[in-house]
Amino acid sequence: MARTDTGMAPDLHLEAQNIIGEMREAAARGDEHWLVAVLQGIGRWPLAQEQVGDRTYTYLIGGEAFDWLLLAERLCEELRGLIPEDECEQLLFSGWLPPDLAEDEFRRHLGAAKYRAHLNFLYGVRVEEALQVAVQEEVHKERLSRIWENGHVDDEVCRRIYGGTRAELLQAFRSQQALAPSDSISLGELTEFTYWLFRYRLRYADPAKVASDTRKGLALHQRLEGRRDAQQRVSRRS
Repeated sequence: MARTDTGMAPDLHLEAQNIIGEMREAAARGDEHWLVAVLQGIGRWPLAQEQVGDRTYTYLIGGEAFDWLLLAERLCEELRGLIPEDECEQLLFSGWLPPDLAEDEFRRHLGAAKYRAHLNFLYGVRVEEALQVAVQEEVHKERLSRIWENGHVDDEVCRRIYGGTRAELLQAFRSQQALAPSDSISLGELTEFTYWLFRYRLRYADPAKVASDTRKGLALHQRLEGRRDAQQRVSRRS
């Protein structure tokens, strides 16, 4: 079992370890699909952030957006050797869920509060990322060139959606979060920055533009999800 330094109260640390132990026992028994044990563990998980070895896991973004797949990745590491590797990879890389696991059951396992926070993450991170990709595609089509400098594309995308360059927005985010300036950005910080951009857009953009941009991002996200689901069906038949 991985050594965990949560920086949290000892009772929460102990509770997390107990959840991991119970999850491993359930997966070893095999009474239900292993993912049910993981989802139940996620529903009970008490930590918003933890340090495992050299890695920091931040499950709750901005205090309100829950990255359940990141926590699933953390818990699946505890189940290595007890669960099928291919199913684990499908879950972590594409959000795969068993066909017989209905949305209401998924919601019930997470619990009302975590499910609402999951929706915040879905719209505030995943749909926001899709919006950025959609606008990037518009910029590429207008420029009629795919060799235009990427940094300029990023700046144009950010100007159209948020009204500033990426560097300006990142500086504002880091200043607000009391983070040190850096020439690089980690995956975790990028996720937090994306959610911050979502909240920034809702706060400062014209309501009509907010609605239009959200529909644009949601439409692309749904298309990508539909394509992913189709690929999964093909993969399961082969």
